[in-house]
Amino acid sequence: MKNKRFMFALLLVAATAIQPIPACTNLIVGKNASADGSVIVSYSADSYGHFGDLCHFPAAVYAKGTMRDIYEWDTGNYLGQIPEAARTFNVIGNINEYQVTIAETTFGGRPELVDTTAVIDYGSLIYLGLQRSRTAREAIKVMTDLVQTYGYYSSGESFTIADPNEAWIMEMIGKGPGVRGAVWVAVRIPDDCISAHANQSRIHQFDMNDKQNCLYSSDVISFAREKGYFNGVNKDFSFADAYNPLDFGGLRYCEARVWSYFNMFTDRGNEFLPYIEGQTTEPMPLYLKPTRKLSAQDIQRAMRDHYEGTPLDISRDFGAGEYHAPYRLSPLSFEVNGEKYFNERPISTYQTAWVFVSQMRAGLPDAIGGLFWFGSDDANLTVFTPVYCCATEAPECYTHVDGADYAQFSWKSSFWIFNWVANMAYQRYSLMIDDIRATQSELETTFHQAQEGIEAVAAKLYEKNPAQAKAFLTNYTAMTAQTTLDTWKKLGEFLIVKYNDGVVRRVKDGKFERNAVTGRSLPPIRPGYPKEFLEEYVKQTGDRYKMPE
Repeated sequence: MKNKRFMFALLLVAATAIQPIPACTNLIVGKNASADGSVIVSYSADSYGHFGDLCHFPAAVYAKGTMRDIYEWDTGNYLGQIPEAARTFNVIGNINEYQVTIAETTFGGRPELVDTTAVIDYGSLIYLGLQRSRTAREAIKVMTDLVQTYGYYSSGESFTIADPNEAWIMEMIGKGPGVRGAVWVAVRIPDDCISAHANQSRIHQFDMNDKQNCLYSSDVISFAREKGYFNGVNKDFSFADAYNPLDFGGLRYCEARVWSYFNMFTDRGNEFLPYIEGQTTEPMPLYLKPTRKLSAQDIQRAMRDHYEGTPLDISRDFGAGEYHAPYRLSPLSFEVNGEKYFNERPISTYQTAWVFVSQMRAGLPDAIGGLFWFGSDDANLTVFTPVYCCATEAPECYTHVDGADYAQFSWKSSFWIFNWVANMAYQRYSLMIDDIRATQSELETTFHQAQEGIEAVAAKLYEKNPAQAKAFLTNYTAMTAQTTLDTWKKLGEFLIVKYNDGVVRRVKDGKFERNAVTGRSLPPIRPGYPKEFLEEYVKQTGDRYKMPE
């Protein structure tokens, strides 16, 4: 191609037709690619309107004939009823008592394949899968059987489905109005690899003969042929190309996040950058081997990424403002004087309701091995606290305490305390971020350092009485969550005093400095605007504010 930017230009032209991009990210680490042998999965629920609570479904036994109401996760709309399972398992957040974890990102795909007459939406499918499955493979069967029987209500979806031994990506899309079932394919991520998906279908060709590592609906190719989405030979069939053709948003808003993850932990980032920039149509592999083994802390940091230090870095240009905030307001595409533009969309974003990093460990009893690191609001400005998969209740601060929801503030709600601090930081990011990082790091380091001792105590209890071990870990889960909320509230009080009215009050040894004689606070520092902002300010305003000689 003579003009390597031609594809990118075509995709940019298409940006005006792009619908609002669903916004979640999943990062995956196979057990032999992790530092401690755990399977690791992360997820950010990036949707305006979602409240950042930690859901809990207790284990239960149901009488034959008991029915379950199904409500769409995103809207709360009633969709119908299905028979309840005879027995369901304890679920806290997106992990169950057998350490099975399920996460998702919505790719949308072909709108004509949405079946609004169906009963099972993607959110219900996640929690039904968790309540009814002991392994990832079992969850895949439960989920696909449910949509085959009751229909699939949502648009195209990528699911991460994992347990202490395996991690899978399953991609699914419906068959259109009134047509029961869905077409889908599930691929196991090799144990020594990492993978990710971020609102764009990522499964292209797959090995139909490898029944151990690849599962799929019997009509996944024939249905595409029937609809006119594919007309080649089977070996060339691409699920992504057939059901979610790449457009500008899928490339730059979605695949770019996967690229950023690969760029962090493999040596092939530069190789795939031309794809993200629209210079080539060759997609990235579904999975890659990392250059080193990764920890849960590595994935927590990865969920805070804004492309820092890469050609897509959004923290250093004019859009970051005078205090270099690595965020851009939605919508991501916009128009000025008839010309179309876009903003980058990194892994970390404003609109996150909650985020997790889930560790599933085969060498421990399930009650101890399933460790679900949970945080309210944006990963960049939250604290990941430990939630054990055996927890029999969610910490109060992670619930709708005092009626808290997306439109109701509460000082007892972690979601609102973290949003309160974050919204202070957005305005003066480069000034405040070091204070936030110090407290964030102190809390998370404490939790990780305490983990070995906490689990040793839990293991001794488990040998004698599993119920006592579960109670101990439930209490620990609640204590760390509440301690974090209390600490973050204090941080917010500190920040509003230190940075009040555009100045910076002097601090020494964690306390605001005062005059030794009068006791009054010392005069604050007035930092003004950064040099580069003032230069741009003068450039934009000319001589309007120039001092007369």
